[in-house]
Amino acid sequence: MSDFLAARSQMAMSLAFHIIFAAIGIGMPLLMVIAEALWLRTRDETYLTLAKRWAKGTAILFAVGAVSGTVLSFELGLLWPGFMRFAGPIIGMPFSLEGFAFFTEAIFLGIYLYGWKRVPAGAHLFAGIMTALSGAISGIFVVMANAWMNSPTGFRMENGQPVDIDPIAAMFNPNWFQQTLHMTIAAYLATGAAVAGVHAFLLLRHTNDRFHRHALGIALALMAVTALLQPISGDHSAKKVAETQPAKLAALEGQFQTERGAPLRIGGLPDPATETTRYALEIPGGLSFLAYGKFDAEVVGLDQFPPDERPNTVIVHLAFQIMVACGFALMGLGLLRALLAQPPVDELLAALLNAHERKSK
Repeated sequence: MSDFLAARSQMAMSLAFHIIFAAIGIGMPLLMVIAEALWLRTRDETYLTLAKRWAKGTAILFAVGAVSGTVLSFELGLLWPGFMRFAGPIIGMPFSLEGFAFFTEAIFLGIYLYGWKRVPAGAHLFAGIMTALSGAISGIFVVMANAWMNSPTGFRMENGQPVDIDPIAAMFNPNWFQQTLHMTIAAYLATGAAVAGVHAFLLLRHTNDRFHRHALGIALALMAVTALLQPISGDHSAKKVAETQPAKLAALEGQFQTERGAPLRIGGLPDPATETTRYALEIPGGLSFLAYGKFDAEVVGLDQFPPDERPNTVIVHLAFQIMVACGFALMGLGLLRALLAQPPVDELLAALLNAHERKSK
């Protein structure tokens, strides 16, 4: 294994581990704040217990995420010193601001954890809101740096060196809004779905437990809203990818040939040897319409790029298809939740859960 591949593999493993806790660090504080707000409004002690339980979980996962994030910061310098030497002066600002957001989150999380009965109820809820807001902003700053790598701005090259550096322009690069929006919604969606899954499993074992019922209701509500918003942000993001990164779009969609009226492929297995995507369900003109708003628009294929500059089409296409499938599955669950919220269906669900409990006994 070459040093380059080893560095990429180590970075990929670290990122795959950290992203789980980063997403939870964005989503869990919002859930605990919603639970506390419901307690303040209804004075139902179940919501108070739920807020405290979720706060403890948030603190533990926050600590793990902080450590794994620190590892990543070291890896940037150790594994990619040449890149950081070049990019550090340009895109270092969002990393610095992320540090401020992180410590703000840590401070208010401490107040939230230890402030029960020590600070007024309004101040305590405000601490929770600031924890949730700081967590989201922290993620936004990091994604801004990633967006810059997809659309580098804020400098110009002279004699092989970056000059006229504008850190603000680098932060607010052409891709910053689409990518931060998509990632933030994804964090809420993934966290809501994971929490809903845990409490749904426990509710099947304890069907009359009000704690798990309330928890499931809050988590499903968050999942339902974000699952419906995510395809909208994804479509907006895909249009920007088509504009700024045509090679990436071609790899995502298994589009080997440049053509007008390019089809949208559902599934399929790209074959770089024959430059075809086999077994895919194709919707004529679908990709052209989604990318450019016209069914006969031209979509740039991978044939316009040298082989050594093309993404790994098989991995990229399959990963993208799995992501889209997961998104639609969660959207379906969100719609199902809206349906089950209706009183007659809710009574039917309760009857089914009671029947399951009697059967398990």
